[in-house]
Amino acid sequence: MPPLPPVTKVLLLANVAAFSIDMLLGLMLTRVFALWPVLSDFFMPWQVVTYAFLHGGIGHLFFNMLGLWMFGSELERLWGQRRYLQFLLASVLAAAVLQLVVTYLAGARYPTVGASGGLFGLLLAFGMLFPNRIIVPLFPPIPMKAKYFVALFGALELVFGMSGTASGIAHFAHLGGMLGGFLMIQYWRGKPPFRGRRRF
Repeated sequence: MPPLPPVTKVLLLANVAAFSIDMLLGLMLTRVFALWPVLSDFFMPWQVVTYAFLHGGIGHLFFNMLGLWMFGSELERLWGQRRYLQFLLASVLAAAVLQLVVTYLAGARYPTVGASGGLFGLLLAFGMLFPNRIIVPLFPPIPMKAKYFVALFGALELVFGMSGTASGIAHFAHLGGMLGGFLMIQYWRGKPPFRGRRRF
């Protein structure tokens, strides 16, 4: 197994450290750095980035970090550190913006935490760059091509988000992460709505 690339390693450590500190301080980090709805009294501009380093439980943290390791490591080796960070930031920001819009329209008052928005952006990129790579998800453990895996997860997030099922999960943040990742790739490729050609 190749060693972890540097940015992915730092992100893994940062997420684990933030979760541990948050637990020790009684969720004090969550009160300040989670993504609070704009209608609440706790929203601050930096939260559109910092929420991605916080998690609601050990299971939440584990599965996000597993996905970061699985997909992020390979994409960082392919793109390099700078482009990888640009992509992750675009996904995290797009996830935050869509989540803020949804919580505003719904009048919600609860915060959002987790690296899932960035992770879903990585998932989309992996499916676009390695469409025929075989992935075996944990649930269900059925081998499938990456392009089908991405399409299935995207469709499920849309259905769950629109229907309100599987509440407590920021489905639209996941979709926002995928959208941000898609737009970033289109920008690099110089595809509409972006002009010019850029190296991808």
